[in-house]
Amino acid sequence: MKKKKAILLLADGTVFTGNLVGSHGTNGGEICFNTGMTGYQEIYTDPSYTGQIIVNTTPHIGNYGVVDEEQESDFPLIAGIVVNDFSDVYSRLDAKSSLQEYLEGHNITGISDIDTRKLVRHIRSSGAMNAIISSEFEDIESLKIELEKVPDMNGLELSSTVSTKSPYFIGNPDASIKVACVDYGIKRNILKCLTERGVYCQVFPAKTSLQEMEKWNPDAYFLSNGPGDPAVMNYAVETTKEILDLGKPLFGICLGHQILARACGVGTYKMHHGHRGLNHPIKNILTGRSEITSQNHGFVVNKEDIDKNSELEITHYHLNDGTVAGIKLTNKPAFSVQYHPESSPGPHDSRYLFDQFISQIQK
Repeated sequence: MKKKKAILLLADGTVFTGNLVGSHGTNGGEICFNTGMTGYQEIYTDPSYTGQIIVNTTPHIGNYGVVDEEQESDFPLIAGIVVNDFSDVYSRLDAKSSLQEYLEGHNITGISDIDTRKLVRHIRSSGAMNAIISSEFEDIESLKIELEKVPDMNGLELSSTVSTKSPYFIGNPDASIKVACVDYGIKRNILKCLTERGVYCQVFPAKTSLQEMEKWNPDAYFLSNGPGDPAVMNYAVETTKEILDLGKPLFGICLGHQILARACGVGTYKMHHGHRGLNHPIKNILTGRSEITSQNHGFVVNKEDIDKNSELEITHYHLNDGTVAGIKLTNKPAFSVQYHPESSPGPHDSRYLFDQFISQIQK
């Protein structure tokens, strides 16, 4: 079958021409790359990638199909995919369908048969930027007009758009520990890591008030990962300040880490091209041990602000660039990390953080 042509246009005018994968159409978002060697379905369904075009650096994508168990949310929220070699066929006994059928079913447009190594080097040099994929437009000038309509990730609030619309429970109702999870774009495997440790969770919409969550009388609070710019999430920052005033244990991951930092007066800023992959080295300052981690973020907290705050302590940092990867409060039972300790897929070096959270609650 003859492949349909597709075009990838970056905001700086760079153009790549390849073949359409997924659904025929036009879609734009911030382009970024993920270096993970596996787990494309988990990447595509991670709500933290909402509104982003994912470049998979692994050359072969689609070769093991898709399965329901590897969904991190109900459906993919990405703006598109960019791959080198896309496989229409798959070899996996428990796969439910091909990746092509999956992308078509969720109206995701992608492009294949381009030099992804060249594209990634360009993003590393020029930084993350908006881009657009189209199998409809062949005229670059017309495509530039469409690209201008794509919103900038800087200053974009997305968590409330992907969060659950109503609270729900997960876990054993007879569990001895109850944790209120604030959903900014939570992954299913984060909840699994909590429930496997004997936690009964109630997951709340992003903009739920503390007063409403306290009606359930939880033992602790969890702030989830999610998409968008933390600097425009004042509603989350204010609620987190109120949680800290309660003195109950609090654990934050990724966006939740950034929200906790902002609640403590620490600023955040957009990174040049972010951290996205399964092999990021982190140093735990408290134990002296290193861990290989799964990461997905384009914003980070300001180290200088933490250094000036006597109530905050840096617990982890990224060994590649020295950015802050974990903090804890010195006067309250609250801590957070910038990466994804549930690591699905990815190495499980960091799952001890869930045990640390449980121990903090039990104390």
